[in-house]
Amino acid sequence: MTMDTHAENRHGRRYAQRTTRLREGRADCPGTQLVREGFLEEEPLVLSLEGLGSWKSSPAAKMPSPRTVASGPELHSPKEPVEPQTPARGTRRASSVDVPSAHREDAWLGTFRRVFSRTSQRASGRASEEDPGLLWRSSRFLFRSLRRALDDSPAADPCQATAVPGAGHGPEVPSRVTDGVAQQLSPGVGPEELEPEAGKSVADLITERQLLEAFKQLQHLETQLAAEKASHTFEQNPTGFARRAMDVCLHYDGLAAEIAAIVRETLGPDGVDAASLAELAHVVRAEEEAHPTSPADGDFLRTPRRWRQHWEDAVRRSAQERVQQAGAGKAPGAAEDASGLARLLAELGGLIRSDLRKVQLEVQPAYAAAGFPAWEAYLRAFHGAVAQRLQELAHDARGCEQLYILLDWAANVYGSPNFLGAPDLTLSTEPLPPLLAPEVWARLESDYTSFLETKILSCFDGILQLEQNRWAAAKAPDVLQGRYYTPLSTDVHMLVAEHVKAAGAISAELEATTLRICARAIGLFVPRFEKAFLESETVSEPHLGANINACEELRTSLLAKFPGNFAELEKPLVATICIFQKQLLQGLQRDVQPLFRTLCTKVWLTQDTLRPLMDKVVAFARHLEHVAPPLGQETLQEVHRYVVREYLAQALRPRERFRGAERAAGSQKMGLDAQAISDTFQGLGSEATWLGQAIPCVADILGETYKDIIQLHLERLISSYPDIRRDHVLAILALRRLGRHRNQRLLQHAQDLLKAAAKTGGSGTSAGRVLFEEIEVSTSVDVLITCI
Repeated sequence: MTMDTHAENRHGRRYAQRTTRLREGRADCPGTQLVREGFLEEEPLVLSLEGLGSWKSSPAAKMPSPRTVASGPELHSPKEPVEPQTPARGTRRASSVDVPSAHREDAWLGTFRRVFSRTSQRASGRASEEDPGLLWRSSRFLFRSLRRALDDSPAADPCQATAVPGAGHGPEVPSRVTDGVAQQLSPGVGPEELEPEAGKSVADLITERQLLEAFKQLQHLETQLAAEKASHTFEQNPTGFARRAMDVCLHYDGLAAEIAAIVRETLGPDGVDAASLAELAHVVRAEEEAHPTSPADGDFLRTPRRWRQHWEDAVRRSAQERVQQAGAGKAPGAAEDASGLARLLAELGGLIRSDLRKVQLEVQPAYAAAGFPAWEAYLRAFHGAVAQRLQELAHDARGCEQLYILLDWAANVYGSPNFLGAPDLTLSTEPLPPLLAPEVWARLESDYTSFLETKILSCFDGILQLEQNRWAAAKAPDVLQGRYYTPLSTDVHMLVAEHVKAAGAISAELEATTLRICARAIGLFVPRFEKAFLESETVSEPHLGANINACEELRTSLLAKFPGNFAELEKPLVATICIFQKQLLQGLQRDVQPLFRTLCTKVWLTQDTLRPLMDKVVAFARHLEHVAPPLGQETLQEVHRYVVREYLAQALRPRERFRGAERAAGSQKMGLDAQAISDTFQGLGSEATWLGQAIPCVADILGETYKDIIQLHLERLISSYPDIRRDHVLAILALRRLGRHRNQRLLQHAQDLLKAAAKTGGSGTSAGRVLFEEIEVSTSVDVLITCI
């Protein structure tokens, strides 16, 4: 068997294997239909510049060929006639001497088909999303390289082509045919082949962005090529059809790449003129009209190019590039402070605002003439790009401040109707998806509230420390608008208002959560504050009054402003106020308690022992004038009740017994003291007028000369103070010494009155008037004698 036969067999087996792989594994690629129709003989491969380089450096590409490859018909301009050329069948086989030539043809034809396969995939919309300009430049570089390879090869030289003898070779081919092959293999060919009689080539038109004129020429060539295919012109030359079809597809791809380049430059610093934008829109519309739907016969040439989608994808990529420019390389991490994130978002907002205003004021009018929805497309593109960038920032955000800055920017800055800075420009002309996915937003809010709770508790620690510093300074509190003042209430109000307002600006849910956090924090703070103050050395009337005012202001204002959220603070605040009031009273009691011991004694009959006591009460009441009116009045009434109660306790537990004239003098003195006490507290503003009858009734019983009238005084006392008990009546009767029978009768009558008052519900405790119930009387000998 000769070497020619071996080579022919190897080549045939290789061809059969590639064809089988194509039909079995690549049945859905555009080149498969060409194989089925007889236009391609080998498997279409993916175009790559690496493959191009390997072809150019391969021995087959550099080895001189003893024959010239027969080419298909040249791709002419729209006005040039096409003369089909039929290749000599002898060129389809290779002899033993022609093996390198066969390999060389296989190499450049395979590369040629790779270009066509990629171009067809792009035209059908199945190509991967990449830079179309790169493919266009790669294609042009490929064809120029192929032309140089052919021009440098011996096959491109007519002298060498005709100098090789051999009966097994095909007929001699003129050099113009070889040049035609080179021309068909590059878009440098495209400009030459697609050149009108008196005008510019399609490639030059695309380069000069005369897009509409370039498309018209391509459409004419496409129609012409489809007609030649339908007329079976290429039955004997399928490779020629493939070359011309791929050239058309590559020029279409060049148009698409130029569209993407225009979109990319539109928002750049130099921008694009309105005429280019309008022409782009017209080209897209013209392509949609030329290819409305996919042809029924599956003709890839007339397949819709989907340039509108290509344009939208370019707009989306342009928006992503612009958005990523904001703070490029400065994405905040966990260690960066909140100010860096705030500056980045401010820069991002300014960039978006500038670009969208440019789109609405300059770009949209240019597209509007062709009915292109440029504003909606750019708005959706920027919205998606911002959402992606914000999610990236949210992933790295740490700390309460950074999380809030992100939430606030999304809700209040970007979401503001005045985001574009002009009343006639609005961001949302149609419903847009959430800037952050619901799960991302929920995670941000959850993280924010967790950090916020810790921060608020820390703030309350700071407030307590400030108060302790003021106590340690032993400086009396200021008097503001007639009241003792401490910044405690102001600090708490500002803290709550600041965080609640900030959270409410983002969402109602976050505001409610923040209110609950603040309420819990205040509930924990109040007992700590109370304990720290009582353990300090600054428990004085002014400081107690200031703290009472602060707690009362918190109770009233917070409950009034947030009734549903701060209701749980009512109990702890009221309890703390009561404890502070008790501290006030205990301080007074420690000062005046010794002075009560001189009352109802023989010294008391001749001296004014009540005045020093009342002087201290008056001095104490001056502090109560600087306490909030409800609490100051309550405390003053409590002081009034305390004085009357202790006075009666001394009277019912006398250290000395009065008889005859001393008893009458004691009754008169008791009446004068009662009047002095009543006048003093009335002058101080006490509203506890119900206390005014207690001491006078006991004084009247003690000094009454008509014993039958004593029952009337006793009835008046019981009716005014239902909390009086049998022991108190016995103590009062023991002071008077009326005799056994009269005492028994008065005591029985008093018990009947008390039972009747209990049945009618006239309890002193229920009415809030407790006086005798807190007075303890001992069972002395005189009381026992009175009972017997």
